[in-house]
Amino acid sequence: MIQWRKSSYSGGSSDEACVEVARVGSGVGVRDSRDPDGPRLAVSAATFAGLLERVRLGDLDR
Repeated sequence: MIQWRKSSYSGGSSDEACVEVARVGSGVGVRDSRDPDGPRLAVSAATFAGLLERVRLGDLDR
């Protein structure tokens, strides 16, 4: 069973959209918390780590 989780920085309101992530094999699954049965994105762990680093640096314009 896949264990989805949200950031501890997410608000507690169910009206707020949040991204949930889960370990899927050797990669990372990403889904919209408001639509848990909807589309999901799967990326490599390295790609996800790169995204997190760009978010941390505020480098998302490219």
